[in-house]
Amino acid sequence: MKSTMMHYPLTIAHLLERANRYFPGVEVVSLLPDKSLHRTDLGRLTTRARALCQALLGAGLKPGDRVATLMWNHYAHFEAYLGIPAAGGVLHPLNARLHHGDLEYIVNHAEDRFLIVDSALLPRFEEVKDKVNLERVFVAALGDASVPAGYENYEDLLAQGSDALAGYPQLDEYQPSGMCYTSGTTGRPRGVVYSHRSTIIHTYDVCLAGGIRPSDVGLPIVPMFHALAWVWPYIAALVGAKTVFAGPHTDPESIIELCRAEGVTFASGVPTVWLRVLEALQAAPEQARLRPGMRLLIAGSAVPESLLRAYDALGVEVIHSWGMTEVTSCGTAAILKPYFKDLPEDERYRLRAKQGYPLGFVEARVAVEGGKPVAPDGQSIGELQVRGPYVSGSYFKMAPDAEKFTADGWLRSGDVATVDREGFIKITDRSKDLIKSGGEWISSVDLENAIMAHPDVAEAAVIAAPHPQWDERPLAFVVPKQGSTVTADDIRRFIADKFAKWWLPDDYVFIDAIPRSSTGKFSKLTLRERYQSYFTSRARG
Repeated sequence: MKSTMMHYPLTIAHLLERANRYFPGVEVVSLLPDKSLHRTDLGRLTTRARALCQALLGAGLKPGDRVATLMWNHYAHFEAYLGIPAAGGVLHPLNARLHHGDLEYIVNHAEDRFLIVDSALLPRFEEVKDKVNLERVFVAALGDASVPAGYENYEDLLAQGSDALAGYPQLDEYQPSGMCYTSGTTGRPRGVVYSHRSTIIHTYDVCLAGGIRPSDVGLPIVPMFHALAWVWPYIAALVGAKTVFAGPHTDPESIIELCRAEGVTFASGVPTVWLRVLEALQAAPEQARLRPGMRLLIAGSAVPESLLRAYDALGVEVIHSWGMTEVTSCGTAAILKPYFKDLPEDERYRLRAKQGYPLGFVEARVAVEGGKPVAPDGQSIGELQVRGPYVSGSYFKMAPDAEKFTADGWLRSGDVATVDREGFIKITDRSKDLIKSGGEWISSVDLENAIMAHPDVAEAAVIAAPHPQWDERPLAFVVPKQGSTVTADDIRRFIADKFAKWWLPDDYVFIDAIPRSSTGKFSKLTLRERYQSYFTSRARG
């Protein structure tokens, strides 16, 4: 017996056509690097994406050819997200914040053929221009900028394509549509290649987790060069939601003003961004407000329970998620089940502060060596491992290795976690960030979340610092809120009853800002390098 269903491939070309046909009047707003506002709609944007598709084919693009982008979040990048895969090419967003050595390596390793770069990031490209092998480079001039001599104009490229595209190349849903490289905190960045099918399924899943509807107004603060922008461009095309781009302007004032002026109802980004926004909102409660009922999808690192409570008090819902570049973006979400409504409030917050349970079609297990799952008691720890239709099973031009993939087909996340009877996963740490003191393990994440609950603390990070007696001890870094004064003794007293005494940090270092990685997360690697002799030098002194 055979199914009677049609064979209909899941492709990004379908999303492009859907947005053009059904949502042409939906607005797309971009705050450009010069802070000017650019307004267009999905009708014009998808017409230009069609032209980009045909122009690339006319330029000789072949299936699987990589087309890199070096752009901030704005309308032209949205066009690339749709037009490049529709042509059978592979969209390859480049991380604008990377060291030039990593940028050079990634472009050459990916074998990028073409590059579309916005005028604001042209200086970044010129740092590696003579060290990369690109066939053609197109500059998208933003605002009042012009295209310098020696570069091709993105608008001229579009003019070579037809607005009335008769059709697309035949696309198989399993062929590659996009690729991103991991942040490379340990060794060289690794390439993850997404298929049309994996991207479409993931788009559905994130839509479901975020409860996204055509009436929503989305603000993706997550950079479009990071994990496919958590697939927001494809979500917007699928459901017809208005999109607001902040460009490079992720300061709290710009975000709050865009949310207010454009009526944003849904936004996504890493915790560090929303911690700064929260501090600004609390500093000026009468002047700065977000729309009641607004939803924030936050991932990238653990969300402190204090942040959940603070945004709830402002009428804003936080959806806590976990993900990786290798999982396209989000793999779990802490969404409460209907029968949790009768739980005590503190218990509901405790669950929402976990990373939650897997999104649709994703399987997850917390396992020890050999793949044996730990007891689902919320206490036993193991490594979080996942598999599913949008989980990478290898890296580009690399054979699967035991460090990242198990013999029975699971991706090893490198995150140490627990799981409870309801399937809620809690990340206790990255394996490299766990603190081993006197043979016992300490979670830096739990310490950070407790410290950040202090009303005078804006941000905190805890690292394992080498110790002459105990092997490693917790060392905390604290950023006070603007205008606030907080001491080490204040924090010690505040968290003393939350942990065993030997868990408490041995010292606190007060700094102006915690170093960030290229994706906006806390860079504990930088702190470990700077302070690796902190306790040992004190012992010698």
